[in-house]
Amino acid sequence: MVERRGMLIILSSPSGAGKSTLSRRLIAEDGEIDFSVSATTRAPRPAEMEGREYFFKTREQFEQMVSDGQMLEYATVFGNLYGSPLASVEKALTEGKDILFDVDWQGGQQIRTSALGKDVLSIFILPPSLAELERRLRSRAQDDPKEIEHRMNESRSELSHWAEYDFVVINDDLETCFQELVTIVRAERLRLVRRPDLREKVQLMVARETA
Repeated sequence: MVERRGMLIILSSPSGAGKSTLSRRLIAEDGEIDFSVSATTRAPRPAEMEGREYFFKTREQFEQMVSDGQMLEYATVFGNLYGSPLASVEKALTEGKDILFDVDWQGGQQIRTSALGKDVLSIFILPPSLAELERRLRSRAQDDPKEIEHRMNESRSELSHWAEYDFVVINDDLETCFQELVTIVRAERLRLVRRPDLREKVQLMVARETA
């Protein structure tokens, strides 16, 4: 019997608050977590590879997957479609594997209200301030000023959903923030509802004692 059922770990934050960096580190340092590779209609960025960062789809291909019920969640972000394929997620959960979702509030909401909602652990990453968030976006030098302004407007909208999450962590120090995420994940794995093996273990323990 699998010792525990897997979790769907949702990390959300405004753009530039650090969720992608934190997601990559969790994956690198925790062998029980796999990254949910999303499908998207946006164009690949330099150095991105098909099937590693995203599955790159045309809008027609993506909409067909939605129509066929192949998406756990999907959303429109900055004019592009993003979504999480369903089949691989369900398989991982039954095998006791955790799946990490780096998604915005829309994707997180769809996952939490889906049939797999009972398996969700949701965490929102807050920036220290909006001023620091804007500084981080400008320092990346990936977007022009109009795009940064648009992202800041979207960030204010994203921030309004922080209270919908199970946990909220402020990323004012990356190492401290990461250790807080590790603590949350480890504690959630010990919840009774995630340990189907315990009933049998306790029954065997009692049986040996009374034999």
